[in-house]
Amino acid sequence: MSASKSRATSSLLKSEKRSLARFLTLYMAMVIFGIAMLAIYYYESQKQLKLSNQRAEMNKYAYIQTKRLKVLHHFFPERREYPRDTRFTSAIYDIEYHKIFSLNQVDKVHFDEEIYFIDGYIHFVKNLDTFYLGTRYLVIELKDDGAWQTEIWKNIALYGSLAFILFMVFGLYLAKLFLRPMRNSIILLDRFIKDTTHELNTPLSTILANIEMMDTSVMVPQNRKKLVRINAAARMVSVLYKDLTFLVLEQERKNNDTWLSLDEIIRERVEYFDALSRSRQISFALHLENTKLYMDRKKFIRVLDNLLSNAIKYNRREGKVTVLLEKNRLVVRDTGIGISEDKISMMFDRYMRFNESEGGFGIGLSIVKMILDEYGFTIEVHSKEGEGTEMAVIWEEKQ
Repeated sequence: MSASKSRATSSLLKSEKRSLARFLTLYMAMVIFGIAMLAIYYYESQKQLKLSNQRAEMNKYAYIQTKRLKVLHHFFPERREYPRDTRFTSAIYDIEYHKIFSLNQVDKVHFDEEIYFIDGYIHFVKNLDTFYLGTRYLVIELKDDGAWQTEIWKNIALYGSLAFILFMVFGLYLAKLFLRPMRNSIILLDRFIKDTTHELNTPLSTILANIEMMDTSVMVPQNRKKLVRINAAARMVSVLYKDLTFLVLEQERKNNDTWLSLDEIIRERVEYFDALSRSRQISFALHLENTKLYMDRKKFIRVLDNLLSNAIKYNRREGKVTVLLEKNRLVVRDTGIGISEDKISMMFDRYMRFNESEGGFGIGLSIVKMILDEYGFTIEVHSKEGEGTEMAVIWEEKQ
């Protein structure tokens, strides 16, 4: 299996990663929400089960305390000591909810509930039919040790984590299943590009060589114009061919970094694109400082060629391309069609094209981004529809 095919099979493109990330984010949110709902339901059901189990015992305590209140009521005022029990505490309230006497730790009472948890205690509210000592409500209080809550949280953490892992594994499988057609299409397109690259080499070299050898002095003006158009088209195809070659053949090549005179290279490449720019009546404005950069020459030319060819392709007729070179900055600015701000972030995705009227596979800017990322350079894009685009490559100066 070739290196290019292996790379295409094993690596995810940014668009595929983004689709996978969006699906998994949404899926994860739904899974977490579902597990959270189940955890709340499980907690509430266990809480009600705990109260249900406690109700019989506290009802028995309420019965015992009621009997004691009856005795105290009959012997009052000779006996004044409120009945106590080591197993529970209690409080009594009148019909107006006013406290008569209390041994409870928590004074807040929910008179509309029979049994409930409050501040680490369990309250059981008993309505008395006979108002012993003026009592309408008897509140029995027990300390809640919280052991049942600890057990519940352990179960929620354990089974919730297992469920989350299971659902995420399933979600990842499902996402890859949905993305498989996209991946297969990408692999097929990469294979097509590789085959096309091999087929383009010989005829393209022949066309360019013969154009260079033609004697334009003996041609009539009409034929010279035709030759200029042929030359421009051939050089455009040449840029595409070099991009394809880099993509499928040269990525694994070891870099041959050296100090480059960027101003000289820029002038050479602008001259190379002269036929293409003249065919569209586009002029160049160069503002170049004498700048050195430590980089592989072929990779810098790939970056520069793509920026220049895009500035020409997406420019208007009789437009202008400005190239500004400073110590740590290269700017290519055009007066073309521009691009909306919401699409700028997708410009460097492979196979992404925003203008179907122009040819190409949509790989040029992805190669630019790939090379710049390799060297730790950044690229800034400023564009406005109908006014043009500016691309600025920025790097740190090396001493």
